[in-house]
Amino acid sequence: MGAFIVWGNGGLVPAVMWVAAVGLAVVLAWLLAELDRRTYGYVERADDLIVTHGVFVRRLIVVPYGRMQFVDVTAGLLERWMGIATVRLHTAAAATDATIPSLPTAEAALLRDRLAQKGEERSMGL
Repeated sequence: MGAFIVWGNGGLVPAVMWVAAVGLAVVLAWLLAELDRRTYGYVERADDLIVTHGVFVRRLIVVPYGRMQFVDVTAGLLERWMGIATVRLHTAAAATDATIPSLPTAEAALLRDRLAQKGEERSMGL
């Protein structure tokens, strides 16, 4: 729509420049999204789960198993079509909630079960 407005007011060259700028913005957004997806990682340790992510600002979240309230696996329509799911860990403090996206569905279910079991074993009796 914007290219037609620019073309009507300025001619063909500004319209082509507009389309090129929009195309470049889409490519850059896709690259940043892919980089962000690749930066997600997690490690299950003896007493806690470490989740890390971030392209420009690296974020490290440590979630003790005893503090987990529940573990949730979600998959929207597009995620189901792609065979992936997102694991969400919920704690009492919102700052320590963690998300692990883009896991294969089977791996997400196994991770949920392991985390739920470890959380029950180390429950702090809240």
